[in-house]
Amino acid sequence: MTEKKIALLPGDGIGPEVVGVAHKVLLAVTESSSQKLVVEEAPVGGAAYDLTGEPLPQGTLDLAKKSDAILLGAVGGPKWESLDYALRPERALLGLRAHLNLFANLRPAVVFKELAQASTLKHDIVSGVDLLVVRELTGGIYFGEPRSVTGESPSRVGLNSMVYSENEVVRIAKVAFETAQKRRKKLCSVDKANVLQVSELWRDVVESMKSQYSDVEVSHMYVDNAAMQLVKNPKQFDVILTGNLFGDILSDIAAMLTGSIGLLPSASLNESQKGMYEPVHGSAPDIAGQDLANPIATVLSTAMMLRLSLGMASEADRIEKAVQHVIQSGYRTPDLYEEGATKVGCAEMGHKILESLDL
Repeated sequence: MTEKKIALLPGDGIGPEVVGVAHKVLLAVTESSSQKLVVEEAPVGGAAYDLTGEPLPQGTLDLAKKSDAILLGAVGGPKWESLDYALRPERALLGLRAHLNLFANLRPAVVFKELAQASTLKHDIVSGVDLLVVRELTGGIYFGEPRSVTGESPSRVGLNSMVYSENEVVRIAKVAFETAQKRRKKLCSVDKANVLQVSELWRDVVESMKSQYSDVEVSHMYVDNAAMQLVKNPKQFDVILTGNLFGDILSDIAAMLTGSIGLLPSASLNESQKGMYEPVHGSAPDIAGQDLANPIATVLSTAMMLRLSLGMASEADRIEKAVQHVIQSGYRTPDLYEEGATKVGCAEMGHKILESLDL
């Protein structure tokens, strides 16, 4: 029996609730597997700051480094907003991405037909949407240097640098092309090449790689148009490739096509397929501890973890089918509730998914 190590990082707000559900699903779906999973928990974000004075303690980072995969809940909340920038919970995310070189962020947005009416867009616009945003995660303006705030008020100046090397673009584009080959073979690269030199480089590199993936249909789109098209005609997209800043924004637009950000999983991978898996939603401190959270995004993130980092595709399939069955059966957490459905809390939704694993 082989052994894989998983770092469990619940974090803040609703993080512990949704990760708790996902942990139970993970244990249930792998209990008879030939692959032994060793799960170890550690603090991260605001919870870690309260315990240690750091959002990413060395012990948590060490655990993440030696693990085969990381399952993260959420970080942040009003409690820590007054902290110095370097100590805020969100710095833990950036630190994990940088230290583990998690450069490729995969964010699927799939509209369950039973939930198409939950979207704020018209049913016929969103029904059948199945797209994937591939976002570069360790470069661009979030990490570029120099960065600073200089001068004295009222004449202070803030500076951030949007920087991409050719190698960084090649690396993330390769992930997007190979992912498209496994889907519907359509790739849309999103940039702002009409005004940004860094986007000129991005577009040139992606264009130069087309011949290596002749079975993939490639298009380019400016980010402002991409935002509009995601709302106007989202079914035109299969795989969207883009940089860190643009991907941050577009993936949240894509998330809302589904009716709730509580449905969307994500994976952040390095070149060896080691990954950190987390729901797209935040810590939602306003509902934390009230059994109101939707655990589906975290449960589906667990399925992505099993498939992409642990080589357990059949177990991942079981989780995804269980989630689909629960939705088809009419169970809804408050974010998705509609008349005629059965309203359940976070824990009960988890219980229903567990019951559906072997159907």
